[in-house]
Amino acid sequence: MAPDLKTVFSFCLLLALTGKCRTRIASLDIFKSHGGAKDNPLMQYVLNNSLREPPVLEKLRLKTFEDPWYFIMVAREQAQLMANLARLINTTKAIEIGMYTGYNALSLALVVPENGRVVGCEINENYTNMGKPFFEEAGVYHKMDIRIQPALKTLDDLLAAGEAETFDFVFIDADKQNYGNYYEKSLQLVRKGGIIAIDNVLWSGKVVDPAEDDLSTQSIDNLNKRLHKDDRIDLSMLTVGDGLTLAFKHW
Repeated sequence: MAPDLKTVFSFCLLLALTGKCRTRIASLDIFKSHGGAKDNPLMQYVLNNSLREPPVLEKLRLKTFEDPWYFIMVAREQAQLMANLARLINTTKAIEIGMYTGYNALSLALVVPENGRVVGCEINENYTNMGKPFFEEAGVYHKMDIRIQPALKTLDDLLAAGEAETFDFVFIDADKQNYGNYYEKSLQLVRKGGIIAIDNVLWSGKVVDPAEDDLSTQSIDNLNKRLHKDDRIDLSMLTVGDGLTLAFKHW
């Protein structure tokens, strides 16, 4: 079902306002539910018949929508998919690279057991402070290990602490130019059979034809191509949200 003209216009406007729009857009078929598809009846049908958003996550989402950068938040349908995957592989230790206000980190913390741990990497404490009351309300704040510093330092710290191959699930959703570095360090930290989920791999379609001066898009495109040839993992690239890659580390 093609989006109606109002939806197309809204999505193009959103892309233009966020700097994600080029003269040619490769596809308009990938949406976050709170982005260009928020008025799309098919997306609403998907949400009505599949989304099971806990009340505390809904509260955090609505609070996040008060921030002008709300559109960078992970899509709730995408967070639910990752929580289901984390539950499927019995995740006890997870890493979130790029927390923002913590919607997905909270979603993961609700899944891991009482002795579980979610390491959150973020550089802006104002964002994590926005989420903190909801982490406490959910009764999972004790599971969250939030580190306000560059994510690469946190990953190096974890490796130096002897935590290689002890994490079950990693979600990468931070600055795009470091995606390749985040992936390599995550692959060292995740156990065999663990999952690395990578957000924004379609980047509003710009990966099809990256501009010469667009380093972020080039970085995503380069990683996508590297992953396709990486025999250390099994791979699926999904057209969920702005594109989600799932890398399954080989046993």
